[in-house]
Amino acid sequence: MKTALRQSLVILLALAAWFGSTGGVRAATTVRVIETWPPGTQVNLARNENFYLRIAYETDQPVGIWATAYFKGERAMVGSNPSQTYSGSGETFGWFFFMKPGDQVDEVRITAGDGSTANTPVAATWRGLVVGGSQPANGQAQPAWISEMSARAKAAQDAEYKARMNTPVSVGDMALFNVFMLAMLGLGVLGFAAPAWGIWRWRGGWRLAAIAPAAVMAFVVLRLMFDVARDDTSHNLWPFEILMYGGFSTAAMAVLWLVRKLSGADRTVT
Repeated sequence: MKTALRQSLVILLALAAWFGSTGGVRAATTVRVIETWPPGTQVNLARNENFYLRIAYETDQPVGIWATAYFKGERAMVGSNPSQTYSGSGETFGWFFFMKPGDQVDEVRITAGDGSTANTPVAATWRGLVVGGSQPANGQAQPAWISEMSARAKAAQDAEYKARMNTPVSVGDMALFNVFMLAMLGLGVLGFAAPAWGIWRWRGGWRLAAIAPAAVMAFVVLRLMFDVARDDTSHNLWPFEILMYGGFSTAAMAVLWLVRKLSGADRTVT
């Protein structure tokens, strides 16, 4: 009986310590909105204009800080800035812009943490009404804190990119890249080879069906060549296009082969 009581006491003390430490972590980061630009709680943005929130923070651990826009309790369809990692105390900003005129935001929730759902609680909330407009900006000068924080964010992004570029590529990453390139090459070749095989071996309507994926692959490659000849930056992601259409062609031929086999047409001389 005494042993069971002692064990229960230990468990209760451990749970109390855990809850206390969790509360301490969440209370360790404080965030508040100092001001906005354009100022006020009823704002009509100009076309392609950003809404900025100047944010003060204090934290004893590295955290990300995100400003997420909402309208009527649902996440708004806006573009917004990514977060850097912050420590200590200071100021940063969050911003968003509307995708189309007429959209609205009535709440911006400032979250701080490691980016996970469990460990990134809402630390502050700004409430007002921001409406996306279609009129051009009036040319009013932005406050200095926006340009200062934009420059600081740009410098941090450049430093992060430089550090990433200077980091040696691991064996695993290199192997994954090689597998991807081989898969891309294999699907590209198979995207042509499978329809060509069907055109050569099949007759009648089956041959016509095999011509369709072959024609798609030919069109894709010719379009890539034509567009790149005009503008060499027009298809920077061309490997993904080959991968996508090669996969489509291969899958289409696999379906045709299966249907033909199940129908018994492969045993019929045509």
